[in-house]
Amino acid sequence: GPRAGCSERRLDMVAVPESVLKKRKRQEKWAADKAAATSAAETKAAAKRKDIFKRAEAYVAEYRSAEQQLVTMKRAARKAGTFYVEPEHKLLFVMRLRGINGMHPKTRKIMQVLRLLQINNGVFMKVNKATMNMLVKVDPYIMYGYPNLKTVKELVYKRGHAKVNGQRVPITDNEIIEKALGEKTKGKIICIEDLVHELYTVGPHFKECTKFLWPFKMNCPVGGFSRIRNHFVEGGDAGNREEYVNELIRRML
Repeated sequence: GPRAGCSERRLDMVAVPESVLKKRKRQEKWAADKAAATSAAETKAAAKRKDIFKRAEAYVAEYRSAEQQLVTMKRAARKAGTFYVEPEHKLLFVMRLRGINGMHPKTRKIMQVLRLLQINNGVFMKVNKATMNMLVKVDPYIMYGYPNLKTVKELVYKRGHAKVNGQRVPITDNEIIEKALGEKTKGKIICIEDLVHELYTVGPHFKECTKFLWPFKMNCPVGGFSRIRNHFVEGGDAGNREEYVNELIRRML
């Protein structure tokens, strides 16, 4: 009897070592911190998703109203018996058609400046006098034209690769875009829809977007080219093909 009571009392007095207590406390604090951080991250992600969705909706509305306006203007012009002259194109898609054989060093240099280092490489460019002068000089080696919204979207979604630390990385996530462009563009470009919109409308951050994108690597067109050596005007492929570039790009995606 009395001995058993004594041993029980002794068991009660065995204290948990301080280090174990501290460890337990530390782990509880870490768990609480982690839970708080997770819930904060989830809230932030949900807010971002909402924001991206809102932006995408706004862009769709903008594209639709522009299309509608164009139709209205054309109809009004037809009614008045005149022609509606569409606004100047702002965006170009330039692609390299030919290899290096027999190329003048100056031409090769222009190709490097344009970032068209391989056959079937393509880049987006802004339409301006300097660009056009450069393109005319390398006309026989490239083809270019004015891509429409569908083409820009398909290029970025299907063939878009980013330049991250000098590496070619497929754009699989909006986070890649936000990390590279979020700060540079003051939060204007954080998702793929922003990127497409900026390129298509040639916005104020167009340059940052084109630098972020690795030159597109296109396939050979389904059904082949007509004649690479001849100009588009002569039934070939080289040079400016204006709106007809869309059909070709679609065959090369």
